[in-house]
Amino acid sequence: MNPSYRGRIAPTPTGLLHLGHARTFFTAFCRARDAGGTLILRNEDLDPQRCRPEFTDAMYEDLRWLGISWQEGPDIHTDIGGPFAPYTQSRRRGHYLRAWRALRDQGVIYPCTCSRKDLSRIAQAPHEGAGESDEGPMYPGSCRPAAGTVADAAQYPEPAGVNWRFQVPDGESIGFEDAHFGPQRFLAGRDFGDFLVWRRDDVPAYQLAVVVDDAAMQITEVVRGADLLLSTVRQILLYRALGLEPPLWYHCPLLRDQSGQRLAKRHDALSIRSLREQGKSPQELLAEAR
Repeated sequence: MNPSYRGRIAPTPTGLLHLGHARTFFTAFCRARDAGGTLILRNEDLDPQRCRPEFTDAMYEDLRWLGISWQEGPDIHTDIGGPFAPYTQSRRRGHYLRAWRALRDQGVIYPCTCSRKDLSRIAQAPHEGAGESDEGPMYPGSCRPAAGTVADAAQYPEPAGVNWRFQVPDGESIGFEDAHFGPQRFLAGRDFGDFLVWRRDDVPAYQLAVVVDDAAMQITEVVRGADLLLSTVRQILLYRALGLEPPLWYHCPLLRDQSGQRLAKRHDALSIRSLREQGKSPQELLAEAR
């Protein structure tokens, strides 16, 4: 038993939760329960163009139907709240801005003016160092400051208007111990490149937001899918730059469809809601997710 254990589930309301989510979130629930610790629910609704209220309502309902309960969460939906509220990312902008300013002042992030069209063109052109990652083609460094210099970021009192990227330490091997997959190690500049921390449309990027929130909410272990293994080493760099202690990690194997593709929210036939409507019980659904 470890009553100081603090885990979290952090769904994004951009579609219906699917069978893969059921496996990951139930694993997080069980690890917190078995430790005698606390489970936090966080609504990761940062993207205003893709997140929708009906998906938020559905995810809370589906999680409860699965038998997943939490001790802290968005009070607007659960009337639970907690000491680290708000638990809804769209209401936590101030936390992310403070972290962005700290990174800007250290010179570890830089403004990037590359458009999506530019990056798409680069990705389609034959060139070396174009490894694919969970964020898409590796950023080629078009806007990266010249070696031995740092970006002149002082002219940017606010992040809006350009993308902001974290400059990774090329050639540094970054590793961590995963409680499911064992030792993991990735090489900066080869396995992953400079990554987004803030978008030009003034939305904090995933990597920054989850680091800030997990640290603020005192998360001791992050349970999530294996598709985010590379995100973990990016986030370790952010923890280090912000002077924060990273949590422990547990990455769940991915569920795949009959063609071998990992499940995504476009797989409506395997959504929790669809399987519920087919008459599946929570026990049957979780058995399928194993």
